[in-house]
Amino acid sequence: MVICAGLCVAVAFTSCKSSESAYRKAYDAALAQGGTTTTTTTSNNNGYGDNNDIPVVMPLTENPVTDTRVTDNNDNVPVRTENLSVVDGSGLRNFSVVVGSFSVKANAESLMQRLRSQGLDAQLAYNSDRGMYRVVASTYDDKSSAVASRNSLRNTYADAWLLYKGK
Repeated sequence: MVICAGLCVAVAFTSCKSSESAYRKAYDAALAQGGTTTTTTTSNNNGYGDNNDIPVVMPLTENPVTDTRVTDNNDNVPVRTENLSVVDGSGLRNFSVVVGSFSVKANAESLMQRLRSQGLDAQLAYNSDRGMYRVVASTYDDKSSAVASRNSLRNTYADAWLLYKGK
């Protein structure tokens, strides 16, 4: 039993040994990928023999970026779809910014009045499926305007989210 275990350990250690040819294949593969590495042959007596192939790696020079464009991608901003009925307000457009959700109507009306006193066209909508009053701070026809409004409102209302009214 002990002899079998010793034999298995010996086989395991010898089978994992790396060979020089494996390193050479990896080096050649790196060269084939278009790196700026070159190999030169130098003849010196460094204690390892007379003619050793010593790879010389040239530094990679990077060009500075001259034109950087940053574009906002509003397609990946999450949007919820709910069936709402407007309780107080002029009506919802396609995209709305919701800053509060309440099960008690008086609490929702209080937040709506506070938003209106700040100059926003706040509205109150009711989701009968969930029994929640949604306080809408602003409403827009296009998604990018709604995202910009939501981002500015998140300074005060961190949980602001987008609502898509749909057709």
